[in-house]
Amino acid sequence: MNKRLFALAALAFSAAPALAFAGATNFTLVNSTDAALSSIAIKRTGTTDWKPLSASASAGAANNVNFSDPDCAFDLKASVAGGGTALWSGVNLCGTSRLTLRRRPSGETWVDYD
Repeated sequence: MNKRLFALAALAFSAAPALAFAGATNFTLVNSTDAALSSIAIKRTGTTDWKPLSASASAGAANNVNFSDPDCAFDLKASVAGGGTALWSGVNLCGTSRLTLRRRPSGETWVDYD
């Protein structure tokens, strides 16, 4: 009986930190793509419902984003100055305070987390 109670207590304590950090919250979005971005939108990964995130972000700009969602994985897209669209897939926003968007001239995208 005591072993079972101890095991349940250990399980409850190990799950508590994960529950405390579940979900995405406010973050700073940094545009390190060397191009202005406009029409920035976000959606939960695996869905098709894009929502506007920010009107624009000039090259090198950092913008605070007020955001709250119970999920962690998101996709971001933006129109790139000079033409084209950039897409960042599978971005983890849980526990992220600063998200830096990066893009090579070839169009390859990635993010850096702070």
